[in-house]
Amino acid sequence: MAKPQSSMGLQVESIVFPPSVKPPGATSTFFLGGAGVRGMNIEGDFVKFTGHGVYLEYKAISLLAVKWKGKSVEELTDSVEFYRDIVTGPFEKFAHVTMILPLTGKQFSEKVAENCVAIWKSFGIYTEADAKTIDKFLEIFKDQNFPPGSSILFTISLVGSLTISFSKDGCIPEAGSVVIEDEKLGEAILESMIGKHGVSPATKKSLASRLFDLMNQKANN
Repeated sequence: MAKPQSSMGLQVESIVFPPSVKPPGATSTFFLGGAGVRGMNIEGDFVKFTGHGVYLEYKAISLLAVKWKGKSVEELTDSVEFYRDIVTGPFEKFAHVTMILPLTGKQFSEKVAENCVAIWKSFGIYTEADAKTIDKFLEIFKDQNFPPGSSILFTISLVGSLTISFSKDGCIPEAGSVVIEDEKLGEAILESMIGKHGVSPATKKSLASRLFDLMNQKANN
């Protein structure tokens, strides 16, 4: 019997996202919720910049299933609220971003920061403290460079911290590089990937499909 797609890893271009990982700063293993490419249309060509993998604590399946297990994949994909429940749910999350094209830390962090500020402003929750948090975030990346195959890792905890890690070879380090004690930043980064205006529609579709599969398995057990 073939394995369900939700129990398997995913390949995005040359990047392989395994079915489960233990993120830096986490105490347990997470499952792969979904993965996809991030790119842009430039002069008529779709240029792929990064691959995104989103991992969740296993308890996310039953927590999300209470509200969403009766919905179709299409309904999940089209629901802004579904992705908000992933971003804000009471479970830990891990975002794994791997380069397809080279990026400098400045290029990456400035775009992420811009997206986070736009998200906070759209929710009416942007504060002076957030501006200081963004300054810290930009400082962490200012001297970094990310060649193809290198990764930036974000572990979003339930205690209000964001662990940021770097990997040059695709391996996931045991410990994080830096921790920012800010509960809003991690959620905003994930929102920028899979939220209403998320930069990776492919990752959103993958999450909807795999979580649909997992919630149905849960419901039938």
